[in-house]
Amino acid sequence: MVEASKTVASVETVDLTVGYSHHESKNSLLENLNLALHLGELICFMGPNGVGKSTLIRTLAGLQKPLSGYIKYNGEIPKAHSTELPRHIAVVLTDRISAVNMTVYDVISFGRYPYLNWDVKLSKSDSEIIDQSLEQVRINHLRKKKLYELSDGELQMVMIARAVIQDTPIILLDEPTAHLDLNNRLEIMNLLRKLAHQINKAILVATHELDLALQTADLIWLAGNDKNIITGIPEDLVLNGSFDSIFKFKGFDLKTGKVQHEPYRGISIKLSAAGHQYLWAKNALERNGFMVSDHGASHVITTQQDQVNQEWILNNKVRFNSLQELIKYICKIYCS
Repeated sequence: MVEASKTVASVETVDLTVGYSHHESKNSLLENLNLALHLGELICFMGPNGVGKSTLIRTLAGLQKPLSGYIKYNGEIPKAHSTELPRHIAVVLTDRISAVNMTVYDVISFGRYPYLNWDVKLSKSDSEIIDQSLEQVRINHLRKKKLYELSDGELQMVMIARAVIQDTPIILLDEPTAHLDLNNRLEIMNLLRKLAHQINKAILVATHELDLALQTADLIWLAGNDKNIITGIPEDLVLNGSFDSIFKFKGFDLKTGKVQHEPYRGISIKLSAAGHQYLWAKNALERNGFMVSDHGASHVITTQQDQVNQEWILNNKVRFNSLQELIKYICKIYCS
């Protein structure tokens, strides 16, 4: 087995236990964690609700004390009451902004405050960094807008831009895509991946977006059983059953990425198609209770496509312009 070369982690936990203290009692959520986050990495942190994802994010950010163990930043343990931590880490939490009359530029400029002198005045360099951040996150067109004029997706991009201009090597985000539509979720995850890879940031994202995490993350932190965290690349955690053991999917096959359907029609169909036509036709047939099989099929469906139209052909005889028409015909003629 080849051992990867070792580099100093931007964030490293040593026997870390996180949770909450109530008077003399302690409620631990995650225990004895030995994790590492490196520059140039996008890590998605996943697990069931209530497992401790937000608590770990807040602990790594220095906003909450660990119950035991410690955290290293760039190979060093920060001194108590150190002012250096804010310059190492930028955080995007789920807290809503109440000052909705502020402009996008004003909100983003707050990310430069740890670097300002006593007069709290932005320098030319600060302004240049803000402009660069607006371009990197592709929201320069929003700079003069008030927060109340923004969509949820735009507001989340603003908060990420504010984290970027803090110019920290580490960015921690708690559910940055919550309540967003698919396009905005995809845009934000692609942006975070770009920031990690092209600007060499170490980025940790707590998320429930399983489909996007599997396709964008360099590494997964998977929390669940026994208050521990399993780490690995997405593909390994799918194939070795780690996701299944923690999320206990009901009627969903993660290895194929599909909901499992029961072939209740009792009709087997051979599907002769390729690429995305095959995948979506198979999905439509199985969702409607048919079995798709190359062996012992009682019917054959083929497809024919030119630059404009696509036809679905049943048993080399009947032609249809859509899968909807085809399935309705089969159900009417052959289903009892």
